[in-house]
Amino acid sequence: MLIDSHCHLDKLNYDDLHVNVADVLDKAKKQGVEQFLTVGVTLDAFPNMMNMIAEHPEVHASCGIHPLDVDSAFDLSLFRQYAAHERVVAIGETGLDYFYQPESAPRQRELFEQQVEVAVEYNKPLIIHTRQAREDTLAILKNGKADKCGGVIHCFTEDWAFAEAAMELGFYISISGIVTFNKASELKDVVRRLPLERLLVETDSPYLAPVPFRGKENQPAYVKEVAAYIALLKGKSVEEVAQTTTTNFKNLFLNK
Repeated sequence: MLIDSHCHLDKLNYDDLHVNVADVLDKAKKQGVEQFLTVGVTLDAFPNMMNMIAEHPEVHASCGIHPLDVDSAFDLSLFRQYAAHERVVAIGETGLDYFYQPESAPRQRELFEQQVEVAVEYNKPLIIHTRQAREDTLAILKNGKADKCGGVIHCFTEDWAFAEAAMELGFYISISGIVTFNKASELKDVVRRLPLERLLVETDSPYLAPVPFRGKENQPAYVKEVAAYIALLKGKSVEEVAQTTTTNFKNLFLNK
């Protein structure tokens, strides 16, 4: 059994694929992917995302404001209402991205801090996006006492020192299809060093499809390729990677 710990089911191009969300989930299940976490990035899109998964109990949800979406409408009371939803198992995607939007850094930090506060209060783990913002990301997590709720650094592309610091805060490290890319040598080295007990696997679909699907729209079914590549790097069986990452997911998101 595998779990796609981070996908954006509401972002897939269903018109071009001539399918619906049930078709996408069925395709993944045929590859052994039995549960999913669809991740919210704006408040505006949250109701539609929840409607999409209403009849699919195998899909869990998160609620958050992505650091590249901090200009979208944000109301703290509405966010708290959405975050309290029984299907919401995590807060995020939140964090900092100074690579694409350094000019919005103050607003990113403000909304990140607010989401950390709600996550700690509700005891729901955080889903963190970070790019070229290592020091500020760790500082906000530490100052906000995020170790109390835990979380995951999603789509990890940082160095070993950052991974160690995140794990010291009780965070997991989630690996996407980027690890299969030829130029991802540093990430491959980090994955070799990471304890399997701290790893999650994800697609981040519809983005970042792994080899051999690179360049196509990513699918939750392709998380199997990520798990297989991690197994190769770590000298483990795919079954062990699947079983351990599934247990990790349940411990982080479901066994609160």
